[in-house]
Amino acid sequence: MFKSRVYNFSAGPSMLPLEVMEQAASEMTNYRGCGMSVMEMSHRSQDFESILRTAEQDLRDLMHISQDYSVLFLQGGGTLQFAMVPMNLLRKSFKADYVVTGTWAKKAAEEAAKFGDIRITASSESDGYTYTPDVTAENFRTDADYIYVTGNNTVFGARWAQYPDTGDIPLVCDLSSGILSEEIDVNRFGLIWAGAQKNIGPAGLVIVIIRKDLLGFAPPETPTMLNYQIMAEHASLYNTPPTYAIYVAGLTFRFLKENGGVPAMEALNRKKAGLLYRCIDSSKLFTAPVAPRDRSLMSVVFKTGDPELDKIFVDQARERGLVNLAGHRIAGGMRASIYNAMPLEGVEALIRFIEEFDRTHAGGPHV
Repeated sequence: MFKSRVYNFSAGPSMLPLEVMEQAASEMTNYRGCGMSVMEMSHRSQDFESILRTAEQDLRDLMHISQDYSVLFLQGGGTLQFAMVPMNLLRKSFKADYVVTGTWAKKAAEEAAKFGDIRITASSESDGYTYTPDVTAENFRTDADYIYVTGNNTVFGARWAQYPDTGDIPLVCDLSSGILSEEIDVNRFGLIWAGAQKNIGPAGLVIVIIRKDLLGFAPPETPTMLNYQIMAEHASLYNTPPTYAIYVAGLTFRFLKENGGVPAMEALNRKKAGLLYRCIDSSKLFTAPVAPRDRSLMSVVFKTGDPELDKIFVDQARERGLVNLAGHRIAGGMRASIYNAMPLEGVEALIRFIEEFDRTHAGGPHV
């Protein structure tokens, strides 16, 4: 058993800022003098409505979200958005173009194909998702109802450094593992959605940022809970929302605002990723397969090329308190998820172990 907290490189659910968890712990049984936990609180109460509204405003402030957009706090996990997006946004031609840059983008396209004419405009699958395809407005069907991309590929480690120009066609982005990690122009997107369990809070909560002119197109047979317009009209309170997850998300938003906001996080994330990639690139054993221009700031994938040696690395890292470094089961190797809450000290500890492992095992037997 570890006597102190480990450095948790899990892809999600992932680590949260220690200050956020300590505040949540201090308020666990008595939220700010109200005599009860947030988990026990009615979602119709003034206390919870204040939590929800404050969380929304803090997120708007952090991401510069205008009143042209609704911000929704939903349930169902990110995978439900694979269906909700086409159910709500396929409205004219019932066509949508998807750029497949990884496992989750592929799954999203497969799910959307149940609802309309879905075309894979570009894909890097044949090359192991080691890069992000170059696409422009000319690559998309002019009558597509929307274009869909996944901001960061958590399994294989590539990201969109620059999002494609889609002209007048709404751009939809799964930003689950990149939200609040670097500055983006929300106004370039018709819809952004993000599962909370990477950079925001507990699993189960999903945040949707949708331009208001895209609301109201779900067909009449759409289940009530899957209709963005109904969720927007009821300010995320049509039914009991994931109250405690929203509360923790709000604590995270406030923590970020008090610590320099998204610009400060982006600077730190670029530093963390730069140091780690530099270490991997200079090692004898390890390689990072993603094209340098497309390397993720959040999901650093690397490997030795020897599955047995990879396993030794993961096992020995765990003994040192560097946990959850095994790569996704379909990708193998290692994956260091260095989301916002991963401190620089955690990345530096991983770098020291990589250098030690490199010295010990490069050219030698597997011991």
